[in-house]
Amino acid sequence: MEASSRAAMDEARAALAGQTQGAPSNRRGDTLLALTDELFAVARLLDGQPSLRRALSDASVRPDDRAGLASRLLAAQVSPAALAVVEAVARQRWSRPLDLVEATEILAVEAALDAAEARNELDGVEDELFRFGRIISGDDELLRILGDRSAPREGKSALLDRLLSGKVSPVTERLVRNSLTSSHVQNPENTIERLSEVAARRRGQSVAHVVSAVDLTAVQERRLTELLERLYGRTMGLQVQVDPSVLGGLVIRVGDEVIDGSIAHRLEAAGRRLAG
Repeated sequence: MEASSRAAMDEARAALAGQTQGAPSNRRGDTLLALTDELFAVARLLDGQPSLRRALSDASVRPDDRAGLASRLLAAQVSPAALAVVEAVARQRWSRPLDLVEATEILAVEAALDAAEARNELDGVEDELFRFGRIISGDDELLRILGDRSAPREGKSALLDRLLSGKVSPVTERLVRNSLTSSHVQNPENTIERLSEVAARRRGQSVAHVVSAVDLTAVQERRLTELLERLYGRTMGLQVQVDPSVLGGLVIRVGDEVIDGSIAHRLEAAGRRLAG
């Protein structure tokens, strides 16, 4: 997003917080899950209706008039909380109409993670997202289907329901199904990885993606975590993937930085030196 849309996103997040903080504590998780579903549905509507998202982002129209249009179209379709968030989105100044779709999807994700916190499931959601990411990264056919932007949304949704139903939390199911059936998804593995990282940040952690030839013991994971926390100066969480092709050692990625200490990497480097 460009600068104006980033500023608009901040205002939209404030509107979401204003609605979610007022949810009754005894039903907060269920209320937030319902809000998640509604915001993802609005994002799909905006994605499929270019004329509507242009109208709701038209800078030549007064903000209150854009919000009024959203209200007239959606008041009978969504809850007052969801409508208040959508009206806030419509009032902002966006760099381009498609930013409305992205912003509404981001708000839906954040509402889902709010629900996970309310249900005391945030740790589990992060772990489920990571594990599902590993499943799809190891299945070329699954990656092809989920990454095919021309494939029908309904078919992808049915496939994901078979893979997820009854096996993960309601929050994880909503996040995966809605994110991977979006028309904007290009790399399903990266999409799930980003969701997992967002969940980790909610827990106050940065994520270190670790590839090892063998499973790490609990002691090894604790020592590696402590080392990375000293190195980066912040709380770290590990997501460990076993891949025998690294032969030995570790490949560690934190953000865009990669520390490749694998034997395979050292052998490859030695081969390049010998080749001159």
